Amino acid sequence: MKVYLDNAATTRLDEQVFEAMLPYMKEEYGNPSSIHAFGRKTRSAIESARKTVSKLLNVSPAEIFFTSGGTEADNMAINQSIHSLGIKHAITSRIEHHAVETTLHELEKQGKIKLSWVNVDAKGNIDLNHLEELLKNNERSFVSLMHANNEIGTLLPLEKVGELCAKYDAIFHSDTVQTMGHYPMDLQKINVHFITCAAHKFHGPKGVGFLYVNHNIKIQPMIYGGAQERNMRGGTENTQGIVGLAKALEICYAEMDEHIKHIQGLKNYMKEQLEKHIPGISFNGETDNDKSLYTVLNCCFPAHPDAEMMLFNLDIAGIMASGGSACSSGSNQGSHVLRGIGADQTRASIRFSFCKYSTKEEIDYTIEKLKSMLA
Repeated sequence: MKVYLDNAATTRLDEQVFEAMLPYMKEEYGNPSSIHAFGRKTRSAIESARKTVSKLLNVSPAEIFFTSGGTEADNMAINQSIHSLGIKHAITSRIEHHAVETTLHELEKQGKIKLSWVNVDAKGNIDLNHLEELLKNNERSFVSLMHANNEIGTLLPLEKVGELCAKYDAIFHSDTVQTMGHYPMDLQKINVHFITCAAHKFHGPKGVGFLYVNHNIKIQPMIYGGAQERNMRGGTENTQGIVGLAKALEICYAEMDEHIKHIQGLKNYMKEQLEKHIPGISFNGETDNDKSLYTVLNCCFPAHPDAEMMLFNLDIAGIMASGGSACSSGSNQGSHVLRGIGADQTRASIRFSFCKYSTKEEIDYTIEKLKSMLA
């Protein structure tokens, strides 16, 4: 049996998304910047996709800029805010995605900003009182805090952080890569200036995402070379990817309630079965339904002689899971997120992440394999 429980790393392409993309890989291959009929057809497809995304998020199409994915979108928001808005102080946490943490750390090393680290608790929750202190006691700040942690699943109270940022005239960027397509987002109700998206996290194609830029913010381009994306990102657009992103997001919104019920049920079931059959197991991050991303369960297993081999042994058993973020898989330093929350790193921690294609049978198979490994 093959069991894929690494959906926080990437998801299987939805068949409907593939069908929507296919014409733009075969028949409709014109350059969107060309003025002839082939070019006009692909330009129309891109703008239709932009309208679809903007309608789902309740924003203007002019506020959506297509990118190569979440990392580029994060970099664009961070670098161009510091460059264009004259901001000298930034706030983030020790458990952000590397696309955020490393980018801000590099800007600090270059002497462009002072960087402050907001406190997080042992479950990965942001200390809102400390955040307010940092906002109050520094000049105008750039705040970057992710909506849901990609390793432990703890959710950020997005609206509360937005209200704090508004109170102190801060620029607020949230990496929403793990939550886009999984939660409804009405950006008219949240004070946020930038959010990011990667289509492959919700059954869309790899290599495409977007950055939402609030219309009140004006930043300079990060990539020069052409007038694409309204002069904000040079380079020929990934037409089929953009079409696929919009189709995938449209499906997510249409089926969201059904997906939440199904996936949350699987996560709760797996947690219950692990607690029943593996004494001493604990969980990294929040696990309550209203505080935790319903697609992620990060398990801290009891001490065992073969702990370091658990992921390898799961792979041999046909079960795909993760020890942390896929973006960190080449690192030998362990998870910076688990270090950031003070987790016990002498015990094996494994992230299982679910999707609409996951089944109860797969969970049962995984539980049986874990029981035998830890016997």
